[in-house]
Amino acid sequence: MLRKEYNDLLTQTDPGTSMGDMFRQYWVPALLASELAENDCDPVRVKLLGERLIAFRDTEGRYGLMDEFCAHRGVSLWFGRNEEGGLRCPYHGWKYDHTGQCIEVPSESAESGFCQKVKLRSYPLIKVGDVLWTHMGSEENRPPEPAWEFANLPPEQTYTSKRWQECNWLQAMEGGIDSSHVSFLHSGSLKTDPLFKGAKGNQYNQNDKKPVFEVVESDGGLYIGARRMAEDDHYYWRITPWVMPSFTMVPPRGDHPVHGHFWIPIDDENCWAWSFDYHPTRALTDKERQAMIDGYGVHNQYVPGTFRPRQNKDNDYLMDREAQRRGETYSGIWGIAMQDASLQESMGPIVDRTKENLVSTDNGIIMARHRLRKACEALRDKGIQPPGLVPEHQQVRSAARVLPPDQPFKDAMKDDLTVRPGVKQTSV
Repeated sequence: MLRKEYNDLLTQTDPGTSMGDMFRQYWVPALLASELAENDCDPVRVKLLGERLIAFRDTEGRYGLMDEFCAHRGVSLWFGRNEEGGLRCPYHGWKYDHTGQCIEVPSESAESGFCQKVKLRSYPLIKVGDVLWTHMGSEENRPPEPAWEFANLPPEQTYTSKRWQECNWLQAMEGGIDSSHVSFLHSGSLKTDPLFKGAKGNQYNQNDKKPVFEVVESDGGLYIGARRMAEDDHYYWRITPWVMPSFTMVPPRGDHPVHGHFWIPIDDENCWAWSFDYHPTRALTDKERQAMIDGYGVHNQYVPGTFRPRQNKDNDYLMDREAQRRGETYSGIWGIAMQDASLQESMGPIVDRTKENLVSTDNGIIMARHRLRKACEALRDKGIQPPGLVPEHQQVRSAARVLPPDQPFKDAMKDDLTVRPGVKQTSV
């Protein structure tokens, strides 16, 4: 179990909280680049870490991310006019540039200097891959730009989506580092999902439902190893990297693309589940990309015009009891992503961890909580920057491999767990 004060520490991310301050040290995904596809396009509401913001792209293509509300009367700038190098409030015409600086107040003379005194809180917004990233901390502590492999490959090799998940970021992220549930919750989908089926590793998942976990610290977080029995008394290892605070990768299967996630707080009771697929050495096929668009793999279908999943708590995730009885889906929920999300949301907005009873397969979760708490307290009490900020910590891969019993995965798979440009993922 986790004591309440530690649970509060890890789950609260509003301004002024310890975990919120830690998240603000990182570049975090804010929007898909497609949400601001053109100059002078419609502004977009963004909520991150408890802050309500507005994003826009100006006439010259510069991205802006700033306080949603006009400094005059507090009107939401989502109603604003994006025109001629800035966002203009429709109420009284105050206009802001992409840095949040007020550049025009029609009721005041330019000579008065009033505009120069008005500036909305703003954050940088940069495009790396198909994602727009922001850093919400101080400029003097701004880390290097994101160096994740998926974000720095040619666009034909990658695909990224996001969904609104109605629970705290931590319980969503903890699902991303829990390999033991795959043999149960996803057992039906492993046979039918086009982005998973056909891999030899699926057989090992199904044949051994009692994985042994071995967790190794990395510079940026953890390598969480799940060991199952293979042929000839060998072990099938699936290694899940976790990089602080909320990056996770799914161990690959065959030549299928590699999957992963970021779990980014919207507020304390909601998060963005960012999901990416990529292949290190080839373009995604048309069938693979279409499957991702259609909601297979780690992706999902949507309520039209939104990032809310089509399967959600208001419709009981379109649960199909007959499919559950037939064994097509273990939980009755279609799709790997929503199988996870439905159960994580069922815990409530913030799960009460004082009531849980953890077992040996939860060692990755236990160690991740411990590292998060230590890093959070070190930043708060001593100003020590947390792991995961530098490119070296982000150059990680997930991997799956069969090894003889006398070879520890941390030694035998060291190269497999590191980005090697031009070398495909290690998979079974």
